[in-house]
Amino acid sequence: MTHIKVIIPAFNEAASISNVINDIPTRVDEIIVVSNNSTDNTEINAKKAGATVLKETNKGYGYACLKGMDYISKQEKRPDIVVFLDGDYSDYPEELTKIVAPIINDDIDFVIGTRVKRLREQGSMTIPQIFGNWLATSLMTLFFRAKFTDLGPFRAIKYDTLLALNMEDKTYGWTVEMQLKVLKQKFSYAEIPVNYRNRIGVSKVSGTVKGAIFAGIKILGWIFKYSIKK
Repeated sequence: MTHIKVIIPAFNEAASISNVINDIPTRVDEIIVVSNNSTDNTEINAKKAGATVLKETNKGYGYACLKGMDYISKQEKRPDIVVFLDGDYSDYPEELTKIVAPIINDDIDFVIGTRVKRLREQGSMTIPQIFGNWLATSLMTLFFRAKFTDLGPFRAIKYDTLLALNMEDKTYGWTVEMQLKVLKQKFSYAEIPVNYRNRIGVSKVSGTVKGAIFAGIKILGWIFKYSIKK
């Protein structure tokens, strides 16, 4: 039996968080929602839907993910796989089964749900998001011969692999840091095409100019940092 835990960073996702939790397959052992300074009913709705709710007062995607990891590290029973998933309902949580399949069936270390164009709802990714993904993955191909095509937030990783990465980014660079460290440490990886729809509510990153700029700076910073270390 493969044990799976899900970490969902969430900032003011009261309108969507119940949908996300309810659509996660029942084979998951625990759903952990990390409220990242939410001021709405995110925490209440997540608890009602059956999730474990943690609070992280330091604002930042990475801070929330690290909080979830810290919680898991203190449990007596560790998972085999950790899945990261956003709380805005843009991903299809029921597709978790096919994202974890390469880990369970083929012993792959890390899997990304790739938001391919043919499976994306129109308008679900902004032009800055699409360009940023293309630029970041192209640079990873150039510097590291990587085969990544997306920085998608819906991802699964062996728990032992996750610990070995020693994740540290506190904000927008979390996803690209994970991918770069997977490449650097030569872990196996795969991409699985997933459906993607317009999120509920407004994005805190791509929905603002400030968010898009800071995310871009963080992502490029990590890539160039690791290209120099080569």
